[in-house]
Amino acid sequence: MKTIRNAKYLLGVLAIAALAISSAATIARRQEKSAAQNPAPKPGAAEMERLKFYLGEWDYTETYAKSKELPDGGQDSGVYSSKLGPGGNSLINTFHTQGPFGDFEGLLIMTWDAKEKAYKQYGFANDFAGAIVETGQFEGDALVFRGEFSMGATKVALRNSTRLVAPGKIVTEEFISANGAPEKLFLRVEATKR
Repeated sequence: MKTIRNAKYLLGVLAIAALAISSAATIARRQEKSAAQNPAPKPGAAEMERLKFYLGEWDYTETYAKSKELPDGGQDSGVYSSKLGPGGNSLINTFHTQGPFGDFEGLLIMTWDAKEKAYKQYGFANDFAGAIVETGQFEGDALVFRGEFSMGATKVALRNSTRLVAPGKIVTEEFISANGAPEKLFLRVEATKR
């Protein structure tokens, strides 16, 4: 009789253990399924989401401020295209301008740099070699990039401020400073979404 009771007890313990293992496996599967359905956001996803106002095709006009180099100022027009890069981790912008200053083609790639906790912008164009690298943050509703490059002995500092001023309308202002002089408005771009 004692052997039967020990066997029943052992079977009961085994049944409870099996139930506990089964429950743990079910919980683990549910957690895995939940994680697959609601993955943790990837680093930079929220920051890249803020740049989506750029997406699409744009017609734009560039108005150059009067300066010593451009006494009458000037105006060009062009087409701008913006799309997400691989995995949505970058924004790829291409543009082509035509006007009194000639043909100008360029490529801007924007991304979020998690280490720097800042946006990075890499600019390439048909009239210079290499890239202009700028670092940016949102300042209020404006995305502001800053960068520097050299032209011979001249060190040029850039500040580029872009904001969505109305649905389908972007305004960008580019300020420059040479060799530490006070910055001046160089260019204003008004873009309208197609």
